[in-house]
Amino acid sequence: MSIRKKYIAGNWKMNKLSAEASSLAAEIVKGAKAAKCKVLIAPPFTALSEVSKIVKGTNVILGAQNMSNEKSGAHTGEISIDMLKDLGVGAVILGHSERRIIYGETDKFINSKIKLALAEKMEVIFCVGETLEEREAGKAADVVSKQVINGLKDVPEADLSLITIAYEPVWAIGTGKTATDRDADDVHAIIRQTLKKIYSAGSAEKMVIQYGGSVKADNAAGLLSMENIDGALVGGASLKAEQFLAIINSVK
Repeated sequence: MSIRKKYIAGNWKMNKLSAEASSLAAEIVKGAKAAKCKVLIAPPFTALSEVSKIVKGTNVILGAQNMSNEKSGAHTGEISIDMLKDLGVGAVILGHSERRIIYGETDKFINSKIKLALAEKMEVIFCVGETLEEREAGKAADVVSKQVINGLKDVPEADLSLITIAYEPVWAIGTGKTATDRDADDVHAIIRQTLKKIYSAGSAEKMVIQYGGSVKADNAAGLLSMENIDGALVGGASLKAEQFLAIINSVK
């Protein structure tokens, strides 16, 4: 039996104005009261303040979708970790494939954000995953291992308790394609082996590794039943309370 508690997180991406976000958050808070897993929602920056009021004092964690790698200063358009903490944010998503691919974030840059978040005692959901080209070339394991090693460079083992890793095959995000339960579990196992090499068997065993990539109510139970899959980072399905709660309630 796994010692790891399942963790379901909703990444709302660039969706929902403040009023819509508040309404959705209220439905999720109400429906997730008896959740048997850890639950997080990550609205866009502009809705964090309103959603913060709704989740405060509940079992739903407020997450942010990104943050600056600098504490403060002349960084036009950026959001600092102190700004997030000021709003009651408890965790931040870093290294998402959309940040890597569309906005050119490198492993080194993501690593600098992870280290800053950890220094400030902020929980991190650290995303890794291969593209379709990389998978078809048989490079999935190498790509994901390298992202884990580089992303966690100089991160002490003692800080791993603040990190959750999310495996998101890029080809399965928002496409409706999902890795098979076995394919996903295989990569989760590779991530765990990589952690064992960098740190220890104990830390590898404790690490919560989510799967992300077109997770829906109808495929969540199968994915979550796998040995190495400890939760889900949910995109589109987290924008509808009924669908997101169905995924949460699939954790028994």
